[in-house]
Amino acid sequence: MAATPEKPAAATPRRKVSRHRGEGQWAVGHFTPLNANEQTKKDDDGLNVRTRIETIYSKAGFDSIDPADLRGRMRWWGLYTQRKPGIDGGKTAILEPEELDDTYFMLRVRIDGGRLTTEQLRVIGQISHEFGRDTADITDRQNIQLHWIRIEDVPEIWRRLEAVGLSTTEACGDTPRVILGSPVAGVAENEIIDGTPAIDEINARFIGTKEFSNLPRKFKTAISGSPLLDVAHEINDIAFVGVEHPEHGPGFDLWVGGGLSTNPKIGQRLGAWVPLDEVPDVWAGVIGIFRDYGYRRLRTRARLKFLLADWGTEKFRRILQDEYLKRTLVDGPAPERPVEEWRDHVGVHRQKDGRHYVGFAPRVGRVDGPTLKKIADLAEEHGSGRVRTTVEQKMIVLDVAEDQVDSLVAGLEALDLRVKPSPFRRGTMACTGIEFCKLAIVETKARGASLIDELEHRIPDFDQPITINVNGCPNACARIQVADIGLKGQLMLDGDGNQVEGYQVHLGGALGLEPAFGRKVRGLKVTAAELPDYVERVLTRFSKERETDERFATWAARASEEALS
Repeated sequence: MAATPEKPAAATPRRKVSRHRGEGQWAVGHFTPLNANEQTKKDDDGLNVRTRIETIYSKAGFDSIDPADLRGRMRWWGLYTQRKPGIDGGKTAILEPEELDDTYFMLRVRIDGGRLTTEQLRVIGQISHEFGRDTADITDRQNIQLHWIRIEDVPEIWRRLEAVGLSTTEACGDTPRVILGSPVAGVAENEIIDGTPAIDEINARFIGTKEFSNLPRKFKTAISGSPLLDVAHEINDIAFVGVEHPEHGPGFDLWVGGGLSTNPKIGQRLGAWVPLDEVPDVWAGVIGIFRDYGYRRLRTRARLKFLLADWGTEKFRRILQDEYLKRTLVDGPAPERPVEEWRDHVGVHRQKDGRHYVGFAPRVGRVDGPTLKKIADLAEEHGSGRVRTTVEQKMIVLDVAEDQVDSLVAGLEALDLRVKPSPFRRGTMACTGIEFCKLAIVETKARGASLIDELEHRIPDFDQPITINVNGCPNACARIQVADIGLKGQLMLDGDGNQVEGYQVHLGGALGLEPAFGRKVRGLKVTAAELPDYVERVLTRFSKERETDERFATWAARASEEALS
């Protein structure tokens, strides 16, 4: 019998190598658009859509809008289609864009540095009343957003805004978004340096120009000389943080690469000290790196934080100096830890000129057109006509004389705008949510407002600083990862097996004192109906277990999972 021949050894399977044309980085010669978004931007710059809005779409109506303009370029002018009413959160991810689109728009008014005059605030309030069904939300990026805007009304709205020095230019889109600034710049007694001149110069030189109107994705900026670190600099693409250099005096510490969403990163110091007059050039260098070296192949990696993670701070600073600034930056100190827990400027505070500024808290940033006009009236009657928005969805009236403070406070309180709010009113923020946002899964604004009421009633003696951030989806517009209690909207099953709105819970996030992302306890999800019970329970445990002067974030980091459940 013949011997059975041996089987040949099995060949090692060859790993399939994924090939693509780089990451779409312009600086290394990859100019071919690698996705639909990049193709849309190459076909026509987003800034050009304004002409079509004014000459075609506003005259012919919503159905005349080109889809590439509707869901792309119109964002360059602060316009997003809002969510069609009646679509539940379970359909957010499965419907086509045209099925989610309403025929109305959200319009974002750009407010750099949070600076408003009463004339400007009154115009926004009137636009809200006439064109936006009295909607108005103060965002955590110092903007004001309106809803129910018709395309037919947009040119008139622009005319009114621009007549008082406001704009919606690059309020959205793959552009340099609004520049955050200390809302008490130039007036606070303890200010290290006023960054307002740098904000103004960046706006004058770069915003609305083609130089930076096609970025890989959005680019977020913060500039503040406040020792309170009041602009959430840790989670911006670029931030200039006020510091005192031992040799050169007051200037800014340079941070890059912060951001949240589904892959959160705390910004990193480059170790460079920047004087005030050099801030615009350094800003242009950093955003230039993002434009030229940023990843354009995948939208999920098209933020500066991913480039910084791959390069590291040493290489990033070297490229900035060698290729963009053509000079070496001065080494500098890190910011000092802020001495106050709250960074929102709520309450009555003395200005360096002897007058006062008065910060107040709406409910989760939601106001309306008539209220904005009444705030303008109060600010004119009791102040100098200057108003500010904050990155915590709050507002401030500046330049209030000593003998006018009590009257102003009474007027604000009569509008349910609290100058001495509870920790819950002061510390709760919410994104737009399913009411208007096409990405949202659950309700946020109304739920945040009702949660405030419940907690004020249930634990009225709670007096510790606490932040509760409510987000309608995973994109973290309300900064859930850096809140004491962060609530990420999702659908879940209740005890009876019904699909209901709920939240994944993040605990112990923080900015400022010790930046950190919140802890996720395994399996910790809370239905919307159970939310007040859960928050009351965990805050009551914190009150019982906390050590002297211990913050919630510190307690949450050491607490048992049982205590947090």
